[in-house]
Amino acid sequence: MRKEVWFGLTIMAAVVLAAFILLPPVAQMTNGHLGLLMLALVVVAIMLGFPTAFTLMGMGMVFAWIAYRSQNPGLAVQQTLDLMVQRTYSVMSNDVLISIPLFVFMGYLIERANLIEKLFKSMHLATARVPGSLAVATIITCAIFATATGIVGAVVTLMGLLALPAMLRAGYSVQLSAGAITAGGCLGILIPPSVMLIVYGATAGVSVVKLYAGAFFPGIMLASLYVLYVILIAKWKPHLAPPMSAEDRIVPLPPFAQVVSTTVSNKVLPGLIRAIKGRRNAAVPLRDLLNHLFIAILPALAVALIMGAIFLKVTAPLPPAEVEGVVAMGGTSVESAEEETDNVSGLQEPEEEGGLKPPPGSDAPVTTAKVEADKPAEAAPASPASTPASAPAAAAEAAAAERLPAPASFWVALASCAVALAIFYAYFSFARLEIFKMLLGSFFPLAVMIMAVLGTIVFGLATPTEAAAMGSLGGLLLAAAYRRLNMQVMKESVYLTAKTSAMVCWLFVGSSIFSAAFALLGGQELINQWVLSLDMTPVQFMILAQVVIFLLGWPLEWTEIIVIFMPIFIPLLPHFGIDPLFFGLLVALNLQTAFLSPPVAMAAFYLKGVSPPHVTLNQIFAGMMPFMAIQVLAIFLLYQFPAIGLWLPEMLYK
Repeated sequence: MRKEVWFGLTIMAAVVLAAFILLPPVAQMTNGHLGLLMLALVVVAIMLGFPTAFTLMGMGMVFAWIAYRSQNPGLAVQQTLDLMVQRTYSVMSNDVLISIPLFVFMGYLIERANLIEKLFKSMHLATARVPGSLAVATIITCAIFATATGIVGAVVTLMGLLALPAMLRAGYSVQLSAGAITAGGCLGILIPPSVMLIVYGATAGVSVVKLYAGAFFPGIMLASLYVLYVILIAKWKPHLAPPMSAEDRIVPLPPFAQVVSTTVSNKVLPGLIRAIKGRRNAAVPLRDLLNHLFIAILPALAVALIMGAIFLKVTAPLPPAEVEGVVAMGGTSVESAEEETDNVSGLQEPEEEGGLKPPPGSDAPVTTAKVEADKPAEAAPASPASTPASAPAAAAEAAAAERLPAPASFWVALASCAVALAIFYAYFSFARLEIFKMLLGSFFPLAVMIMAVLGTIVFGLATPTEAAAMGSLGGLLLAAAYRRLNMQVMKESVYLTAKTSAMVCWLFVGSSIFSAAFALLGGQELINQWVLSLDMTPVQFMILAQVVIFLLGWPLEWTEIIVIFMPIFIPLLPHFGIDPLFFGLLVALNLQTAFLSPPVAMAAFYLKGVSPPHVTLNQIFAGMMPFMAIQVLAIFLLYQFPAIGLWLPEMLYK
C-alpha cells in the first residue's frame, strides 16, 4: 500500500479515536457533544471520498432532525425540511455568488485562447540573464495566468506540458521544476480576482471588494518570495538550475532590424530616428520604421499618461467651501434676507439678562423693531453683494479655481521614472525590442484585462459581479483576437463553468445547512466556551487558528476548510478583537498549503498526470516542501506587518 494511503488512513483513525476519547459516554452526551461528533464524522466521510457538498447536506439534515426532535418530536420533520428550503433560498438570493460563474467563464475562455505558450516564451527570453531564468519565467507566467483564470488545475496542467519538459531538457532539478510549477499555479486562489476570496467573503460576511484590495500585495509578496528563492538556489547550487546558454538567448531579428542595427545603431531609438532621415532608409520601408518607433516609445507614453493622471489627481483644486450667511440674490424671502442681514452685521436681539432692558420708569419693553430703528445707518447694507461675508466667499471660490502645488513626493517619483526610462532606453536594443513585441502580444493583453477588472472593483467603479461580467466580455474578445473563439471552445467553456459553479453553489447550500445544524445542537457555543476558558491572548488564538488551518490543509481541500471550519472560527473573532478582513488574508495565505500538502495535494496530482514517467510523485512532493516553508514565512511577515494587507483597503475605503 502506498504511503499516501497509509497517511490518510492514519489521519482518519486519529480523528475517530479522538472523537471517542474526548466525548463523554453516551448516557452523558448533550446536544453540543452531538455537534462535535457530527463535525468529526463529516471530516472522516470527506476523507473517505464522499462528495463534500452532499455529505454536509446529509449530515446537517440528520443532526438537525435530532436537534428539533429533542425539543418537539411532532414538528421535527417539518422544521428540518423548512430549514433546508430556507438555507437553499438564502444561497440562491446571495448576489455576491453571481460573480463566481462569470469569473470562471472568463478563466476558461482565456485558458483556451492559447496565450500561455507565447507568454512563457516571452517571459523566458525577458528573464534570460536572471539566474534560474526558466524557473523564474515559470513562476511569473503561472502567477499571471493563474490570476487571469483562477483555475489551479488548468494552470498546473498546461505549465506541466509546456515548462516541465523545457526545464528538464535544460538540466534543471526535478524537485525544483515541480515545485516552481505547482507553487506558481496555486497563486490563482490568492491573487484577485480569486474565487476563494469570494467564497470566504460570502461565508464570513466580509466585503469582497476589501478582500480583493487586501489580498493584492500579499499575493505579489508571495510570488516575489518564490522568485527570490529560485534565484538564490540558482546562485548557490548552479547544478540545480543551470544558466541559459548564449545560443538559447539569441533572438532572431527581422530584416529591417538587421539592416538598421548593422548600418546605423544597435540601440532602438537612435537607430530608428537616424534611419528615418536621408538616404539611410533606402533599403528599409519607412512604414516599418515608423511602426517600430511608435512601439519603442510606448513605455514612455505609458509613463507620461500615468504620471499625468497622478498630477491631475494630486493638484486638483479643493472643493469650494460653504460659507454660512451668503445667499444668492433673489433666492430667499424678505424675512430670511432680514435675518441674514442681522447675522452679517453682528447685531442680534439681546437676551433678557445682561442685554438691553427697559429704561427706569418705563413699562414698555424694548422690541425688536425699536432696536432695528435705533441701528446706525452704516449697519444696514444696501445689497447682499456688499456684505462683508461675500469677501471670504469670493476668496474661497478663487482658491478653489486654482490648482494646488504638487507635493515633493510626486516630483521624486517623476524624477525616478525619468531616470528609469533613460536607463531602459540606453540598453534598449533591437533584440529587446523583439522581446518587447512578444510581451505586447501575450503579457500586456492579460495584464490590461486583469488591471481593468481589479481596478473597477477596487476603486468602486463597479461591483464584483459587474466587473466579472466585463471580464467575461474581455475573455471573449481575447479569444476572438487570437482566433480561438469557435463553437467548440464556447461549448466547453460553458459546460465547465456550469459544472464548477454548481459545485461551489451546492457547497454553499451544504455548508449553510451544516452550520445551522451545528448551531442548533449547541456545538458552536460549546467550542466558544472551551476556547474562552483557555484564557488565550489574541496572539495565542491567532497562532492556534492558523496552526489548525495549516494542519487541516494536509487532509482537506480549501473548499472544505472554508465552508466547514470558517463558520466555527468567525464567531470567535469579536471576543479577541480580530478584524475578519485581516483574519481572512491570513487564511488565504495559509490555504495555499491545501494544494501543496500531501496526501490531498491536488496540484501534485495535476502535475503527475502530465509528467514524464520517470518523474515520481514523491519527487513532486519533495519539490513542494520548500515552497510550503515560504508560505509559512509569508504568513509570519503578514502577521508582523499587517500594513502589507491592510494599507490598500484602509487608504481606499477609510
